[in-house]
Amino acid sequence: MQQEWHGKPYYSLDAWCKNTLHRKCYKIALNAHMTCPNRDGTLDTRGCIFCSAGGSGDFAVDVMGKSMKTQLAEGLARLKDKFSPDRLSPDMFSPDENACLIAYFQAYTNTYGPVSHLRQIYTEALECPWVCGISIATRPDCLPEEVTGLLIELKRNYPDKFIWIELGLQTIHEQTAAFIRRGYPLSCFEEAFGRLNEADIPVIVHLILGLPGETPEMMLQSVRYLNGMAPFGIKLQLLHILKDTDLGAQYLAQQSDPPVSGSPFVLRPLERDEYLKLLTDCLRRLSPEIVIHRLTGDGPRKNLLAPLWSLDKRSVLNALHRQMRILDARQGDLYRI
Repeated sequence: MQQEWHGKPYYSLDAWCKNTLHRKCYKIALNAHMTCPNRDGTLDTRGCIFCSAGGSGDFAVDVMGKSMKTQLAEGLARLKDKFSPDRLSPDMFSPDENACLIAYFQAYTNTYGPVSHLRQIYTEALECPWVCGISIATRPDCLPEEVTGLLIELKRNYPDKFIWIELGLQTIHEQTAAFIRRGYPLSCFEEAFGRLNEADIPVIVHLILGLPGETPEMMLQSVRYLNGMAPFGIKLQLLHILKDTDLGAQYLAQQSDPPVSGSPFVLRPLERDEYLKLLTDCLRRLSPEIVIHRLTGDGPRKNLLAPLWSLDKRSVLNALHRQMRILDARQGDLYRI
C-alpha cells in the first residue's frame, strides 16, 4: 500500500491522481455565486458560526459574469509557476489528453440553485478538455432528487470524467452541530450519503478538528463513524477563527481585558503540536482505503485571527510527515483496533 502512496504515510489525493489518472492534477477553486439556506433565511441569515463572508471560498476564482473557460484559465494562471510558459497560451483549452484540472465548486452551497443553472455551470466545466473532473461542495440538506438525477445524467454523459460531491459534516455530535449552526441532523447526512452511494457518486466528507467543546476522543469518534460509512475521501480541516465571523467575534470578546463571555465554551485554538498529535491519531484510525483530500486547510492571512501558526502550511505538513516517520505510523495502522 505504501508504495502506492508515493512516499507519504497516508493515501493522499495526489497519490490517487497519479495511481488512477497517471498524472498530477491541480484543483481550481471556483465561486459560482450560490447562497446557502443558512444565509438566505431558509434556516438562518448568519451562516455557520465559523464561515466567512466568502462562504469558505476565499481563494476561489469569481465565476459571476465570466464563462467557465475564462474562470478556469484564470485559475490556471495562478498556478503558472507549475507549468511551462507554452501551457499558458490562449489555446490552453484545446483538446489535451493530459487533462489535469479539477474544477472545484467551493464557495457556499453549490447544489443550491435551479437545476437548469447547475446543469449549465457543471457542463461548462466538464466540457473543458483540460478538466478531468468536477468536485462540488454542498450540504446534505441541499441534494433533492432532481439534483441527484442531474448528477447521474452528467455521469452518464461524461463517462471519462469524474463527478464528486463534498459534504460538510464537520462533526457527528449534535451538541456541537447546534453550536456551529450546522442546521441539519446527522440523519440528514446519512440519508444524502446513502442516495449518493446508490447513484455511484463518490463522496468526500469534511470534518473540522478543534471545534469548541470537543475533546480529542469526540473527534476520533467522528473518524470512526466515517470508517463505517466508507466515503471515497475525507477532508480534515483545522478550525480557523476568522475576522468578521460570529466565532471570531466570540474569540475576540474572550481575548479582551476584561474578557467578555459570549460563548458557552472557552475558545482555545489548538497549538501546533497538539494538532499534529490529533491529526496523527485520526489518520492512524482511519481506513487506509479513504483518500485524504485535506489535512489542515488555508486561512486567508488578512482575516485569520487564530491559530497563526497554520499560515505556514508546508511547515505543518513537513512536521506531520516527520512525526509519523518517527512513530513509524501510517494511515490505518490502528484501524479497527
